[in-house]
Amino acid sequence: MTDSPNPLVAEIRSALVREFAPTTLEIFDDSAAHAGHAGAREGGHFRVSLVSMAFEGRAQLERHRLVYAAVAPLMGHGIHALNIVARTPNEVR
Repeated sequence: MTDSPNPLVAEIRSALVREFAPTTLEIFDDSAAHAGHAGAREGGHFRVSLVSMAFEGRAQLERHRLVYAAVAPLMGHGIHALNIVARTPNEVR
């Protein structure tokens, strides 16, 4: 499901928009697919796909670290797992 009414999705969106001003941002809540997973008690499973100039000249690992830093307050307190696709506008043309 993409961009559900889940308030946590709104918090993730807010943090990523504030930090990266993305031209494209999609957030998928995959938590239902991981029900019963031991770590699910710590939070949900999410996929984010974002396109931002902030990633220009940065390696994938650095991009992921930047995204994790932006949502750090939610890790373990809403987010258990985060799958990230972070690209620049030139990479999606």
